[in-house]
Amino acid sequence: MSIGDSLKKLRESKGYTQQQMADLIHVHRTGYSKMENNQQEVPVDCLVLIAKHFGTTIDEVIYFGEKNSMPKEISVEDKATLEQLQLINELDKEEKTILLKLIETFVSKKRFKDYLQKNIAAL
Repeated sequence: MSIGDSLKKLRESKGYTQQQMADLIHVHRTGYSKMENNQQEVPVDCLVLIAKHFGTTIDEVIYFGEKNSMPKEISVEDKATLEQLQLINELDKEEKTILLKLIETFVSKKRFKDYLQKNIAAL
């Protein structure tokens, strides 16, 4: 799914019009329409504004509506990884939240980097 498709799905799921989204990111409605139709790149600052407005991450904006391919159950065969997961389980709620936000940041950074590389290669 393209970023334009993701923007459209996000917008529609929130009940926003293209004009409302355009106002949110400080662009003309036709410019926003071009972003949704993949005729114009979506600037990073616009992604940041959208993510902040909807209380989500840039990663979730870019991949909105895509099925999470993560399995419901996982098996850990690497003993060191299993030990780390067990230690994480012993953290208090606040520490776990901080750790998960760090992990989410690294994953988002990697996905965004991959997205940029893919789109730069397409130029």
